[in-house]
Amino acid sequence: MATAGDPRRRRTWSLFDGERRRPDEYDIVTRGFHYHFGRRPAPFDLDPRSAINQWYLRYREGSLLQAPGWDGFRDPGRLNYRRYVALQNDREIYAEGVVDSFEAGDHDARLDPAWVAVLGRAYLPARFALHVLQITSMYVAQLGPGAAITNAALFQGADELRALQWIAYRAKSLSLTHGAALADSGATRAVWEDDPAWQPAREALELLLLAYDWGEAFVALNLVVKPAFDALFKESFADLADAHGDGLTARLLKDSGADTARSQAWSTALARYALAARPENLKAVTGWEHTWTPRATAAVEGLAAVFATAPHPADPREVVAAVTTSAERLRAAILS
Repeated sequence: MATAGDPRRRRTWSLFDGERRRPDEYDIVTRGFHYHFGRRPAPFDLDPRSAINQWYLRYREGSLLQAPGWDGFRDPGRLNYRRYVALQNDREIYAEGVVDSFEAGDHDARLDPAWVAVLGRAYLPARFALHVLQITSMYVAQLGPGAAITNAALFQGADELRALQWIAYRAKSLSLTHGAALADSGATRAVWEDDPAWQPAREALELLLLAYDWGEAFVALNLVVKPAFDALFKESFADLADAHGDGLTARLLKDSGADTARSQAWSTALARYALAARPENLKAVTGWEHTWTPRATAAVEGLAAVFATAPHPADPREVVAAVTTSAERLRAAILS
């Protein structure tokens, strides 16, 4: 007969997290599933002196961003792989319907060539920027000290791939009416590498790839750089597209705003969790913000100048102010 201390009498949910409740699907596939955090003397089952172990010990276990435990963090969206795929499948069906509707009306043929030139200079090269945001999201996921952090960052990286896929689509569709050069990756890369408007952004993004401390990478990406780029393109540039009768570009950008909202929700929750778990984290977060905010601001200022070259120009100062206001809302949400 089983005794009170017999493991056979335990319930799955009490073993899972010490609480007398059933875990939901999110908990079952997320909680405590990190196999390379909290292990001593090194994260991976290799020589502790191996390069990968030394990297993690330095840039994750040695990060300035610390907490007694990270498994208490939960993604507010409680996304797992199954739910994420179902969600984005529905979003893709919607986006494809939008595209079909606009293409049926020969949308691109009615665009002002001067506006198409702005797209070629500001919008189409943004796919290079999105690749950096995607790569950095993957890095945060790889070094994240909790499975919930890793999953949220992985889904964010997938969001960036989806967004740049639609930019690539717009490049091809525009090229069919306004010239093959718009779909020429070499020509777009030349804008990314040489256009003065893009150089502050390129500098900020390439420096982002060198933010090896996982805490700095998270703060720089999710609390500073990505929010600035998202506000610039998914809000300000989308409005500019609307003003030029480019409803297709505007709708695609605004639709991806749902991804931004989800990113900011889990980023805010993680920042709050870190600050509550260890008040000393505020100094580290604030220090990184002070380092990265001027870089993000310079990137926005450089690209905002392109807005003034549109047939119906937007004031760059107003664009920068709008992006700054959006960033301030995010910071207020973290500290509230």
